[in-house]
Amino acid sequence: MRGPVAPPQVPLSVSRADSFVDLVYDSRDRLERRWPQLADIDFLVVEVPGFGPDGDTGPAADEETVPLGRLLPAAGDQRERVVVYRRPVEIRTKNRDERALLVHEVVVEQVAELLGLAPESVDPRYGQD
Repeated sequence: MRGPVAPPQVPLSVSRADSFVDLVYDSRDRLERRWPQLADIDFLVVEVPGFGPDGDTGPAADEETVPLGRLLPAAGDQRERVVVYRRPVEIRTKNRDERALLVHEVVVEQVAELLGLAPESVDPRYGQD
């Protein structure tokens, strides 16, 4: 018998990429309750740095460090964007719980940079396991 193992509405059929996007949006939604101005910010997931919306990873402080996320300023008709790089985050985590925690930390760090605040001010639970 050939065909899908599970129907499309069952979580088994959700791809890793879609699951990762859900983690980013969950994090955004958690922060948006406290910071309503985030509704005007676009949150994007890009596979790896250098292949994103602008094709540039920005200035590299350390050539051996791969960024996990980035804040892109508004340009032209595009709003400010928070970008999370999927593959570097996945490589640094072992399971979904670790991935969710790291995604949230990356989003908090980028939002903190955007707002000009410390990450702990954006989310008081930042850095706590």
